[in-house]
Amino acid sequence: MPGAVRTLCLAALLGALGAGGTELTLELPDSAQRCFHQELESGVKFTLDYQVISGGHYDVDCYVEDPNGKTIYQETKKQYDSFSHNTEVKGVYTFCFSNEFSTFSHKIVYFDFQVGDEPPILPDMNNRVTALTQLESACVTIHEMLKAVIDSQTHYRLREAQDRSRAEELNGRVSYWSVGETLILFVVSIGQVMLLKSFFTEKRPSSGGAGT
Repeated sequence: MPGAVRTLCLAALLGALGAGGTELTLELPDSAQRCFHQELESGVKFTLDYQVISGGHYDVDCYVEDPNGKTIYQETKKQYDSFSHNTEVKGVYTFCFSNEFSTFSHKIVYFDFQVGDEPPILPDMNNRVTALTQLESACVTIHEMLKAVIDSQTHYRLREAQDRSRAEELNGRVSYWSVGETLILFVVSIGQVMLLKSFFTEKRPSSGGAGT
């Protein structure tokens, strides 16, 4: 029994981690565009999730095209979004992230591209007539909990990266402001010293009085 438990729980773990897809974090320079291409069969479901981690106002343009060049998804200046679609034709699908509207802000974008439905964790699970055993139910529960943990970890990892970027940006602004204040105080101090010195400087009378 312990061996069977380990086997089924391992299957649940692999099912939670083995869904086909790609996760990537990319740097998107100002006035630039990055595109990715994926060949898909007809009748396949894919999902695109993305989020801007840092840069500018945390927004980006995104669009998806089918093999015929038809735009099936397009959003402008979005911080994050999710898009799902069932393919109608076979071929290469293209999805692009654009920062062309920004002339000075670099962006860091995270996206998760998933293809197809997740396979069942137990053999013939979708075609079963009898109810799941207690062991199988426990494995399904573990599987669902693992999925929730993975989603939570991804969410908190992105939040942590975004908060760190904002903290570094705020720290840079505070540092520049502190340097500016220091320079202003230095200039004011020198000005005050020069002004006070002029008050206490003895002025000599001009020579050249008329002789009698």
